[in-house]
Amino acid sequence: MLIMTEATIANRGILQTKSLPRKFLGRVQIIPRGAGLRLWLRLLLEMEFLRFIVPLLPFALVPLFSRDWAMPVMQAPLVMVIVVAWVELRVMRPTRAARANGVSADEAARRLDTLAFRARAILRALAARHDLTEGQLQLVIEQSDLGRVPPLTLVSVQTDVPQPHLLVLDADDRAALAALFDADLTERDLLAVNHRENLYLRSITQEARAVSAHARLAALLDKRKAAS
Repeated sequence: MLIMTEATIANRGILQTKSLPRKFLGRVQIIPRGAGLRLWLRLLLEMEFLRFIVPLLPFALVPLFSRDWAMPVMQAPLVMVIVVAWVELRVMRPTRAARANGVSADEAARRLDTLAFRARAILRALAARHDLTEGQLQLVIEQSDLGRVPPLTLVSVQTDVPQPHLLVLDADDRAALAALFDADLTERDLLAVNHRENLYLRSITQEARAVSAHARLAALLDKRKAAS
């Protein structure tokens, strides 16, 4: 899971938005800050150009080893398109039957209920910590639709007050967001639901004014304790 905020993204300009929810995958190139090799490789897989190179590589290598095959291979663009489409639709992504059979409807509903419950609890805590009293907070969870590689999940907190923007999240905020997934609800569990519904961007909302005074007092006490 990659939390989208100024502390974790090197190219901060992509965090700007004029409307909510802000979508990232397929629209901007994400450059994480302090990411490990595994995350970098996973982000590289999101680049269609790089994914196309692998299935097209044999077409480039064959002419180097056989002059007889050079012209037929280079004059077969339709075959190249078919190969790329097959890799993208059959290898990198699950088929329609696989998406439908990946998780039952009842289990999908249970997972989404768990996600919503956790997300709203996190949003209430963040609203209290940041002393937000107006507008609507959105916890936006975006996943890649690639199915045969490790899941890529982008999580951000977005708000419409005073204008649409992503909330700046400190270390404590990011630690709270890390509790969104665990052994009972993993990123892959959510991805199975998203495959079933063919929906990869989910936004869970919380009205800032609905956060209780008790939650705000608890957040204030926590801040004082941390400061001391």
